[in-house]
Amino acid sequence: MSLDRILKELSALWVDLSKPAAGESVTGVLRACTMTLIVLAEESDDMSAVGETVAALMPEHPARTILIRLHPDGPRALSDRVYAQCWMPFGQRRQICCEQVEITVSDAALSDLPSVVLPLAVADLPVILWCRASRLLGMPEFRAISGMATRVIVDTGSMPDASAALQRLAGATGRAIFGDLAWTRLTRWREMLAQLFQNRELLAQAESIRDLRVRFGTGYETAARYLAAWISDCLAASKATVAADPSVSTLQLELSGGDLHIELYRQDQRLVAVVNGLAQCTNLPQPGDYILMREELSITSRDAIFEQTLQSAARLAP
Repeated sequence: MSLDRILKELSALWVDLSKPAAGESVTGVLRACTMTLIVLAEESDDMSAVGETVAALMPEHPARTILIRLHPDGPRALSDRVYAQCWMPFGQRRQICCEQVEITVSDAALSDLPSVVLPLAVADLPVILWCRASRLLGMPEFRAISGMATRVIVDTGSMPDASAALQRLAGATGRAIFGDLAWTRLTRWREMLAQLFQNRELLAQAESIRDLRVRFGTGYETAARYLAAWISDCLAASKATVAADPSVSTLQLELSGGDLHIELYRQDQRLVAVVNGLAQCTNLPQPGDYILMREELSITSRDAIFEQTLQSAARLAP
């Protein structure tokens, strides 16, 4: 793979895009870019779904996208292709386009990635790394790879050992700004709980809370730890219990103390809150990658609450 050739193809791409097709009037092409988005994905990933997510993000977060497909058992090799992602805003005749570079790399060549990818990043713009390959967090090459980015987004919810994943991520946050989609999935849960305590009567009883219990189903231990740690930090609950429960499909939260008892749980596509026997609910569809990444890409600086919660979650006893 030649870096010079990729740069020449990127330059030639805009020349080709600016040429009108036969029978079309010259309307021009607008080049849009607010960041460099690096996506690390396993070869086994549904690349069509990944491509659709990236394409959906582009109108709101236009970027030069570098999609890196990881081939674990391949030879020490890198291959590439260059293309464009274009869309036409409603009511306009001019296309808006972003560049995309796709690179296939074997595990044996991971150490070569920074020297290839860094020259492709757009100068003076943020570099966002979306690491979909959770196994990379435990590899020595990941330090150099994550060092390329202004911000790194991972998903500890997909990792089999929640405790090890959170501890590893907590140890890495001092070097870079990290985001975790397992935390992002809890946004509506945190909003609902915060809205409950906007009630002055409930807020006055918050200090009486002594017991916090979070039960979780398969695949939700990381989220349960985040939720328990965040509430403990906010309300200073004296006793937090996080436990697996086969009867719970996702998460179930209980807060109690004095005359107050609060329960939060998912029921189909709704989030239900029960306060002293009175229930209220809000829509809670399962967020896909597009929704989660759109929220993460809107964060431009360190999230102090997330980082504090991460440290607390990593220390939380199982």
